[in-house]
Amino acid sequence: MTVRLLLINPKFRESFWSFKWAVEGVLPGKRAVNPPLGLATLAALCPPHWHVEIVDENIEPVPLRPRADLIGVCGMGVQFGRQSELLAYYRNQGYRTVAGGSYASLCPDLYAQLADSVVAGEAEYIWPRFCEEFERGAPRALYRETGTVSLADSPVPRFDLLKLEKYTTATLQFSRGCPFRCEFCDIIVMFGRKPRCKTPEQVGRELDALRARGVRNVFFVDDNLIGHRAQAGHLLRFLRAYQERHGYWFHFGTEASLNLAQDAELLGLFRDARFEWLFIGIESPDEETLRQTRKTQNIHENVLTSIRRIYSYGIDVLAGFIIGFDNDTPATFELQRRFIRDAGIQVAMIGLLTALPRTPLYERLQREGRLIAQADSTDNTKPRTNFLPLRMSYEDMVRGYMDLYRSLLSDRGIAERVRSKIRHMADPVYRGEYSAREQIGIIARLLTKGIARGGGRRVFHFACSLPWLAPRKLPLAIVDWIAGLAMRDYVDRHFAAPRVRDAAVAGKWFASIERAIRRYVEDGRASVELKLLADSVPRLKLRIAGRLDRAFFTRCASRLVRLLGCTRASVTLVVDELEAPQLRNLQHLLRRLARYGDRVFIEVSERLRHSVPVDSSVFNLILEADAR
Repeated sequence: MTVRLLLINPKFRESFWSFKWAVEGVLPGKRAVNPPLGLATLAALCPPHWHVEIVDENIEPVPLRPRADLIGVCGMGVQFGRQSELLAYYRNQGYRTVAGGSYASLCPDLYAQLADSVVAGEAEYIWPRFCEEFERGAPRALYRETGTVSLADSPVPRFDLLKLEKYTTATLQFSRGCPFRCEFCDIIVMFGRKPRCKTPEQVGRELDALRARGVRNVFFVDDNLIGHRAQAGHLLRFLRAYQERHGYWFHFGTEASLNLAQDAELLGLFRDARFEWLFIGIESPDEETLRQTRKTQNIHENVLTSIRRIYSYGIDVLAGFIIGFDNDTPATFELQRRFIRDAGIQVAMIGLLTALPRTPLYERLQREGRLIAQADSTDNTKPRTNFLPLRMSYEDMVRGYMDLYRSLLSDRGIAERVRSKIRHMADPVYRGEYSAREQIGIIARLLTKGIARGGGRRVFHFACSLPWLAPRKLPLAIVDWIAGLAMRDYVDRHFAAPRVRDAAVAGKWFASIERAIRRYVEDGRASVELKLLADSVPRLKLRIAGRLDRAFFTRCASRLVRLLGCTRASVTLVVDELEAPQLRNLQHLLRRLARYGDRVFIEVSERLRHSVPVDSSVFNLILEADAR
């Protein structure tokens, strides 16, 4: 029996991790940062006679009427909303559905009414069991892994099913699990405290597959690559030899714990294997805070000393920080700012502490009555969280968090961190991963779209931050500016305070649209309305309800672009009726709006849904009439 399986990775809500400005405006031909490794692994676990397709909605639209016997939709917590919409849509269309991913593993009960089956936990053993029972026509509602999975049984992922050229970095995994006990972390809940590893030979086969597809940038997605130090040493020696054999083909990065800084042998191996960067969970420079949250691996020595030692090996540091621990006060924001500046950490992913289900933190805050009912616990990159802090008000915490980011991402803040890093970076492993021609294009786009648009002040800070006397460090400084400006762009768009002028400006453009399409509205072929909700963000809805000419779309396009360009408004386009000759005009309108696609919602009537193509990777495609 040949089963046609469609696996879908839902679109992420934009966050700092998206690096939207850099991916879409500076880097050549990219659409997203990382591909869905979990789905590629799942595909490799399917019976060989199954026909498998992977669609990542972050780079391509989801098919609304796929040729499939089974549709699987994965998801992290931040994807839960979209994952739910997709599962509901396909199930309503008569498809058999299965849900999985990290959030389904953490909270399988949330999916009981959303999918026909739920796969909770690591897939190596339970997914083949599901496939067998699906073929027999008797799949169960829940498959939960309760044992220990040996990663020796994990196959080479089906990289051939991924459009790897659309991503900045390919991914692979060496280990699962972490030996530490950080109170807020869900890793040990899902994977345990005893790290399990693949063999170096398994990793070599995966690298061979990626190399055959021309991939050069690889991110080891392990939550802590050195969780098992001896096994990590074996891997790094293997990678060193692999790189030597293949002309140092790959550029590597990974996640590791800060205690790596006290292991000179491992640091040397990381450099020899050409690891260019490490993401480290620093969380806080305050030792008492680290003790309280059980982050004891970070207190072996002064945190700044550890970071600079890693720099001395030429390895860049990306880091995570958290605000909202019980020991944090309003003074914590300045403490974090000074540390991040002095450490020169450009990609400083600061999040508000979030209590994830089933973690020790969640259970403690629940006992203390400090959880906020119905609050979102799936995304810690937004200026909100799901608990009440102990030593400051919730409002002060959110306001201080946003101010901290604005300070770090000012032109001066970016430049200060570039200089701090370069001062302690001995000889960067990073040399740039693009061809000379591509690098020239990247620098040109950075200068025109980023530096010049910031005016004379930004040009000054940019020029003063570059290591003119150490040209080998220039690529690292350029990358830092790209990352800093990408994060600045996100903050400018998502952390902006409600603006009274937005309502007035939106009202002006609403009136202009009303005048421009009055005759279409009067005869019932279109309608337009403007709402101002509690968050003070204007929301305009334009409905297409009859036969329209080219002039209608032209008049709407120019005004909607101006509305989106000068306010934080969102636009919902509802297509109730559309004749075939008008489709080209609609597509022209959508091309004009694509630049603002994250604020454009499109709802197409069920009758037209399959004849009016909408790229859901660009726009927010509403699949249910009451979704917005």
